[in-house]
Amino acid sequence: MSIESQQAALDDLHDEPGELPVMRARFEHNGSPRYMLYTIKRFGLDREHDFHLDVQLVSDALEGGMETVEARLQDGEADLIDIDYISTARERSDGAEIVAIHPYGRTVGGLVAPEDTDIDGLEDLPDRRIGVVRRLDKNWILTRAACREFHDFDPDDEATPVEAGSKVRLTEMIHGDEVDAVLQFWPIVPEITETGPYREVLPVSELVQRLSGTSNRLPISTFLTSEQFLESSPETVRRYNAAYRDAVDRLVTDDEIWEEIGAALMTYDDPEIVRAVRDGWRDMVVREWDKETIEGMEHLFTSLLDVAGAEALGVKEIPEGTFRLEP
Repeated sequence: MSIESQQAALDDLHDEPGELPVMRARFEHNGSPRYMLYTIKRFGLDREHDFHLDVQLVSDALEGGMETVEARLQDGEADLIDIDYISTARERSDGAEIVAIHPYGRTVGGLVAPEDTDIDGLEDLPDRRIGVVRRLDKNWILTRAACREFHDFDPDDEATPVEAGSKVRLTEMIHGDEVDAVLQFWPIVPEITETGPYREVLPVSELVQRLSGTSNRLPISTFLTSEQFLESSPETVRRYNAAYRDAVDRLVTDDEIWEEIGAALMTYDDPEIVRAVRDGWRDMVVREWDKETIEGMEHLFTSLLDVAGAEALGVKEIPEGTFRLEP
């Protein structure tokens, strides 16, 4: 579904901010946070918590090596985005004044291949062309780390990663038989597997748990704001966090809102796809975090660093102040 049609559905739910403090949310048009953003606007959860959430969807293309949402935040055109915490650490190490203010979820993807493929696991990746959004994408880094840890090879050397540049292009690549498999983001996996002769070979969330060494559900992506916005509007950040938790509570219990979301925001409104995305979202989302959660995220980072190295991650450590439990 186009950015324009999805934005129109969100615009129908927007009201005037009046005297309320405004938080500018800029999120990818094919990313799963839009389901939560729609729910906040649909039920007025931002107004209920005394702030105005201004939601605009943007492309997932790259601008100067960064995803569009990152560029918006760093250019001062957004107050709220989501990216994975490895990218957050990388950008913060490079001087970006960004900070993680709340967990989102296990936003990784899945290895998808044609149904008749003989790719059944990581051990089958050598000599294959694997589509990725970009080589620094978390799905590829996690796959590399797992292959090196559990199978003694690096697919960056023994397979051929093919950068698509966007999630949309990645889907086009597997449909066009340009690659043998793709590492696609989880909300798009059902759209591929339910509408064509494709199957999910392996969910990357399994690799997260194996590499982290814990059964705790760890968020890979977090919500970010700028240091400037956090300093000037900490109460607005806290109000957003409360609205997010309320939206999560509704989305994990209310099946009917997912039917509405399917019609308004998803490319396919097939009930089976909508239910698959709904169930995947519920399994993915993280409502809260605490010190133990942060320690688990740091442990996973260390595991990835030990296996894949700083060059693959693009960063050698998580900078101090990256995570803020209490905005």
